[in-house]
Formats: sequence, C-alpha cells, structure tokens
Amino acid sequence: MIKVLYEDNHLLCVEKPVNVPVQADRSHDPDLLSMCKAYLKEKYHKPGNVWLGLVHRLDRPVGGAMVFARTDKAASRLSDAVRRGQLRKTYYAVLDGQMREAEGTLTDWLVKDRRTNTTAVTDEAHGKKSVLHYRILGIRDGMSLAEILLETGRSHQIRVQFASRGCPLVCDQRYHPAPEKGQIALWAARLSFPHPVTKEIITVESHTPDTYPWNRFEVID
Repeated sequence: MIKVLYEDNHLLCVEKPVNVPVQADRSHDPDLLSMCKAYLKEKYHKPGNVWLGLVHRLDRPVGGAMVFARTDKAASRLSDAVRRGQLRKTYYAVLDGQMREAEGTLTDWLVKDRRTNTTAVTDEAHGKKSVLHYRILGIRDGMSLAEILLETGRSHQIRVQFASRGCPLVCDQRYHPAPEKGQIALWAARLSFPHPVTKEIITVESHTPDTYPWNRFEVID
C-alpha cells in the first residue's frame, strides 16, 4: 500500500518504503515507480499504461519522501528545479559517534566507482564538489541525531561524507567499518520545491519509523 503525502493532477508525492528500489532493477523486486503507476491506474480507472516521471532518487535501503511527475511538463520543470537547486532535500541520520561541531558545512570532492557502486573522497582534480549542511539535534548512547540539508546530490554523499570524518551512519553496511545488523539510519524527511505549474512552494514531510535507532531519541520535529 502506497502512503501518499501529496497528490494533484501534476504531482504525486509518496513515502518510499525501505529496501524497495525506486525503479525496476536486476533484482526484479517490486519497485516504487511500478507501485505508484498501479495506484494511479486503480484510483482513476485508467486504461492502458500509466505514465509517471522519475525526477530524483533514493538509495534502496533509504526510506522517506519522494516526488514523481504525472505529466511531461511537470517532469521537465521539476528536473529543471533539481538542476537549479530548487528542490530542497532534508534528511535525518543517526551517526555512530559525535561530530566536533554541533552544526556546520561539509565540503568534499567525491568520485564514484560504478563497478563496485561505491563512492570515495578524492581531490578537486578527480571528483565532483559535494556540499551538505548539518545540525546535531541530540546525542545519546554514543550516537548523534543529525538533520541534514543537501546542497548537492551525489551518490551515497551523506553516507560517505560522515564516514570520512569518523562518524559513519548507524547500520550502514557499506561505509561503516564495523556495522551493526539492521536498517541504515538515514531517512528522507522533507522535500520542498516550487510547484511546476502554480509555482507555489510545496513541502511534504515523512516521519522516521519508531524503530532502533530512531526511537533512542526524543521527538523529531
């Protein structure tokens, strides 16, 4: 069952479940794009195939807010908003450790190895500039709850930038040197963007699950 966060004739905003791929891949597991098409087809009794535009992504293990375009025009304008940095993405993450500063900006140059599907910090000559802003909301049991605003959207950016500073995400099976078993503590909490037709700022929110390690912290606003 798809959890719809916002819907009109141009947009469909939903909550992506964890461990569901955004679109069909080699695993042949059920994917979010197909689920959303099926939802629209059933709700509006649409004959034939349903068109839905994918304008941004989330890593498979990550849950939270996503927006899809229901028309070509909306897809084009949302993609342009992504390029212009007008689609603002806020995440929550639980870090294993404590950052030196309670808030700040992380800037790195990242390079992706497509053969291994991993990302690493490199130098300016070989990587793409990657910037995020963070604020620590709470510290408990050696873990830190961080609110993160992405300025760029590189592959695995949040995971790599914090891991490179000795604060990998809890349960990150790829970038944590000694991960606990469990679901990676990264959640797409908020999306904000100009509506592709009305230009009104649309904001949708998705709440973190009541599971470890999220439930170790007090209320997340």
